[in-house]
Amino acid sequence: MPRERLQREIIQELGKRLDPKSLSAWFSCLNLKTINSDSIVFETPNPFISNWIRQNYHDDLARAASQILGAKVAVCYEINPDMAPAADEPLEPQKPRRAEKPATATAAPVIGLNPDFRFDNFVVGPSNQFAYAACQAVAEKKARNYNPLFIYGGVGLGKTHLLCAIGNALHLADPRLRIICIQAETFMNEMILAIRNETMDQFRRLYRKECDVLLMDDIEIIAGKERTQEEFFYTFNDLHSVGKKIIFTSDKYPKEMTTLEERLRSRFESGILVDIQPPEFETRLAILKRRAEMENINLPHEVAVYMAESVRANIRKLEGSLIRLSAVSSISGSPISVALAEEVIRAILDDSESALSSETVIKTVAAHFKIKPSDIKSQKRNRKYAVPRQIAMYLCRELCRLSYPEIGAAFGGRDHSTVIHSCRKVGIDKNTDLEMSRQLENLKRQLKAG
Repeated sequence: MPRERLQREIIQELGKRLDPKSLSAWFSCLNLKTINSDSIVFETPNPFISNWIRQNYHDDLARAASQILGAKVAVCYEINPDMAPAADEPLEPQKPRRAEKPATATAAPVIGLNPDFRFDNFVVGPSNQFAYAACQAVAEKKARNYNPLFIYGGVGLGKTHLLCAIGNALHLADPRLRIICIQAETFMNEMILAIRNETMDQFRRLYRKECDVLLMDDIEIIAGKERTQEEFFYTFNDLHSVGKKIIFTSDKYPKEMTTLEERLRSRFESGILVDIQPPEFETRLAILKRRAEMENINLPHEVAVYMAESVRANIRKLEGSLIRLSAVSSISGSPISVALAEEVIRAILDDSESALSSETVIKTVAAHFKIKPSDIKSQKRNRKYAVPRQIAMYLCRELCRLSYPEIGAAFGGRDHSTVIHSCRKVGIDKNTDLEMSRQLENLKRQLKAG
């Protein structure tokens, strides 16, 4: 990816966190100089601007850069007095585009939708096909009982993409729909601000009366926040009682949210729950090739295969590694190759993620419980073997980031539904069983230490 485009995307991402005036005042004169495997360097024309950004916006800039590159990077600054003055039209965050449909006089405002997240550019595979089908059914109004729709799965697997795809499809079909797509944390912060400013009436009117479709990302954030849960409970009831669509995403199954109020949990589970699993190799390869085509990146097949084999758990990290590979290639002048990809991916993956296998997990868990690895893979059902087997499956899911079918294959060819049940059971039990929680932490520590 050309350096100018990479900088533009970082500034656009930063614009989601800062107001336009601050963005224009302090970042229009920023220049992306270099990108390395674990750091990125920006130039500023003088120490004053550099120090001000470092003191006031450094964390925001680092988060924006890491989001675009798909992995955490250190942001550094250099002074270049010869830099040209800021352009007349400073960089500003890209304004959200509505779904591609001719504007009408009755078109309603759409809040927070990313127009680039659509069904037609979502790569479907065995790991996400049920979630994809459920989301399409909601968007096409074929499943009235899918309300609410609760999408859960690990970080970076495409939950937000599907969430926005629903909103974009609904808006395309009916521009009159008032659609709000929002992070649960933003909902909470807006509520706090409304309480302070004594504007709760306006806040409630927006979310309860002026909303036809509520798309809320990362709903697990509100667990344990009593005031937010109370406000959202009544918001949910108001919308649901009149048939308004409600869709959530979460990285936790509702029963795993131990600090979530029971009345909310029951409502989350009253519709349909769908999960997204880590993608299989073929899906990862298809995602890489689709993204490379979108970004006009000439990605050799052998490089794509290497990357798809190396980055298994996280689509966001997989796509970020591609963007970083393109940027490093463009800035360094080196052609995209397997060797360059190895260097880039080494900086993105931590040691435990890149090296840990299901066999290692099985052997470690077996040794901990003083049984044989073959016992864990066997069909023995008594508790002595069943509990270690469930724990090993859970750790394979969390640490190896394998899909349910991949875990099932590693455990003697078990069906993926058995793996799902085991992982959910351990995920729930660890919150109430102190001994299991300690065992899990000890095993994680041992596995990560190698």
